[in-house]
Formats: sequence, C-alpha cells, structure tokens
Amino acid sequence: MNSIFLNDAAGPPAGEAPLVMVAEDNPDNRMIASTMLRHSGYRVIEATTGAEAMRLARLEKPVLILMDVGMPDIDGWTATRTLKSDPETQHIIILAFTAHALPADREHALRAGCDGYLAKPVAPLRLVREVQLALLAATSKAATPAD
Repeated sequence: MNSIFLNDAAGPPAGEAPLVMVAEDNPDNRMIASTMLRHSGYRVIEATTGAEAMRLARLEKPVLILMDVGMPDIDGWTATRTLKSDPETQHIIILAFTAHALPADREHALRAGCDGYLAKPVAPLRLVREVQLALLAATSKAATPAD
C-alpha cells in the first residue's frame, strides 16, 4: 500500500491496523476523514451523533476518536467527558475535530478531556498526520516506564 504520510513515514504499525472512529455529523467531513484514514491503512468506524459515538466507543474500543464537538443530541464535549470518566474507555485517544478555532476553544477541548485538537477545515494529509502523531505519542507514553 502506498503511504500518504508526510516525510515518507510509514503507515500504521505492523499487524492489525488500528481502529479509528470518525464521530462527525456532517456527511462531507465524515466521508473525507474516513476515506483518507482508510486509504492510509486504518480501520474506520463512523458515528453521526454523540450518543452513537459513546455507544460505538464502548462496543468497538477504537484506539482513537476524531470527535466533532457540535453533533446533534449529545455534543462532543459531553461525549468526551463521559468517555474519559469511564474506566472502560478512558484510554481512548480523543482529538477534538471542530470548526471552533480560537485559542479558548483549544483550552476548552483540553479541559473536556481531549488529547488533542484539530480545527476545521483541515487538509486531508494533515488530518492523517495528526492521527499518526497522536498514536505515536500514546505509544511512546505507554512504553516509557513510570517514575
């Protein structure tokens, strides 16, 4: 498979491809993100509401969620706080995926429990690169012995 990562970096680690959830109510944004991630070798599941994102996260246990914060029913902030407070899902990496691009919005995302923040619109290659970097950071953190 051809890699589309920047700097000719490798795609997902060897073995089973990581499962990523795209939680996004906008069909165009969801399709672009999902297509880019699948093309890059990730397995992808999709959610269109906050409630569906929480249900699928508990059921499927993705390693990472791209969480739109402005979804119908339960917003992404609430879904993130709920998932991060649950021992079964608190390990899932959650990147806020939002059109809110002010510095205060980034702080709000971190306070809600997000592990990172992507402001829309985001170039497809940058989206894939940010997912890759978040997964690498989590792997590095897990491999570092605690003091």
